[in-house]
Amino acid sequence: MTQSESLRTQMVERIADVPAADWNRLAGDNPLINHSFLSAMEQHGAVAEYSGWQPVHLTIYRGDELVAAVPLYIKSHSYGEFVFDWAWAEAYQQQGLEYYPKLLCASPLTPATGPRILCQDDQVRQAVPRLLTRLCQRHGLSSVHVNFVEERDADTLRNAGFLERTDWQYHWRNRGYDSFDDFLAEMTSKKRKNIRQERNRLRRDGWAFERVNGADAGEWHWLFMHGLYRNTFEKKGNWALLTQSIFREWGRSLGSRITLVLARRGDKYRAGSFLIQSDSTLYGRYWGTFEDATGLHFETCYYQGLEHAIETGLDRFDPGAQGTHKIARGFEPVVTRSFHWLEDESMRAAVAASLERERLVQRMRGQELERRKPFKQAT
Repeated sequence: MTQSESLRTQMVERIADVPAADWNRLAGDNPLINHSFLSAMEQHGAVAEYSGWQPVHLTIYRGDELVAAVPLYIKSHSYGEFVFDWAWAEAYQQQGLEYYPKLLCASPLTPATGPRILCQDDQVRQAVPRLLTRLCQRHGLSSVHVNFVEERDADTLRNAGFLERTDWQYHWRNRGYDSFDDFLAEMTSKKRKNIRQERNRLRRDGWAFERVNGADAGEWHWLFMHGLYRNTFEKKGNWALLTQSIFREWGRSLGSRITLVLARRGDKYRAGSFLIQSDSTLYGRYWGTFEDATGLHFETCYYQGLEHAIETGLDRFDPGAQGTHKIARGFEPVVTRSFHWLEDESMRAAVAASLERERLVQRMRGQELERRKPFKQAT
């Protein structure tokens, strides 16, 4: 009997039913795929069948040992994914086919690259794509989607024949900076001047900023941060799925990994952002404000995070999805990857042809983005 023949698979509707230590042993130190991060959203109602995020996590055992896990959700819509497939859904409808429900592997509501096939055994890893397509067929779903995929998982899915899609985000890299001024020194004089003017203008207008470690945050901090998050979403007409209880639970279980940036004018706190980190990377997740001010978003979401990353020796800062304006502030274009398998062969062929055309556009876009870097010379 081979190793793969002795494997046992199990679908789990609540991640709480998987021991946290077993899940995290496979997931590594990425906080956005951590058991506590995912569990809080399930336990407090944001990720559930009613919200279009029905958990159906795949677990794989060898005997009693968990050797692989995949965070999976049956989706009845495409909201909160940040890989936009609305055109595919429309094409299905035009052909008289149902695109929803579909199967999604991702960290919910989180456009950050990370591990998706949580596994240290290469033989088991290679079996996962086929297991995903079988689940799709067994549950009568249209397709399988794996979003924001790390390179190791990308190789596995690519080799299994999944369709690859790319896009761009903007991340900052720490090149051994000793201070924020050290970082600015690498930029062109014009860009450096613009950033200093943005920061100085806020302080002249009475704004002050502080950073609070999540382990030291109190009830007020979590209520305030949730209020900012909710205000941001509701102003845009979006559904703010995350509850106050989720923010509290993240503070309790992941507090030492969290940094809250708080912005105040005078004695009134008016804006803030929520940052979370691994051993090497800072992730910007949520931000909000109750008062508009020029440059406030850049300071709260970017510059405070950059300073924190430099002071703590982090290698990278991923501030979130979209936003070419980040390039002028020292964030560089990086490729993001998603992988897709569609059950209907004719639609699979049509999407493959569409992605090939899309790749040509993305390559040209990448060349343009590289030319917009603000540094004295590209490195």
